[in-house]
Amino acid sequence: MIAKRIFDLIFALTGTILLLPVFVCIVVWIKLDSSGAVFFRQERVGQFGKSFRIFKFRTMCLDAEANGRQITVGEDPRITRSGKFLRHYKLDELPQLLNVISGEMSLVGPRPEVPRYVALYPSDVRKQVLSVPPGITDYASIEYKDENAILGRAVDPDRAYIEEVMPVKLCYYQRYVAERSLWVDFKLIMKTLKAII
Repeated sequence: MIAKRIFDLIFALTGTILLLPVFVCIVVWIKLDSSGAVFFRQERVGQFGKSFRIFKFRTMCLDAEANGRQITVGEDPRITRSGKFLRHYKLDELPQLLNVISGEMSLVGPRPEVPRYVALYPSDVRKQVLSVPPGITDYASIEYKDENAILGRAVDPDRAYIEEVMPVKLCYYQRYVAERSLWVDFKLIMKTLKAII
């Protein structure tokens, strides 16, 4: 949808320019807080199953994925001091504006998952969810803003995510695909800002 792409570009470019001072402060903080790259890049599955590398500010110690799960749970010891703050206020997601500008993501849409979890989607659901560009926020992002804490209370976080959290998130993703419009996108952006604040 051309109108959605224009909507995304206007908001993403404006947001990136206005938030540039915040980006610089976060970059300096991450570098002072721990060693390693400023950005965290990870393979995610985008529209029509096309893979891309998502941008996030790094919130964990170096080689965190090699030393643990792909999901973050509770008071994960891999999270840095700056990372704890960035995650709490969702500031680690800001670099995804670059993914939006490049056309790999949208401001609003189903959250992009790692290939491992996408492979577990029922085929009909996978086809529907991947029919639209993935987004920075959506219904599931708002409802599960404390997902890390929820999984932290589980005996087996991976199993809890696959069997309990993921099915509900997929329902939210399907709801978005069915209801999507610029007005819905605008409302979800406002709800996301309200939830963060």
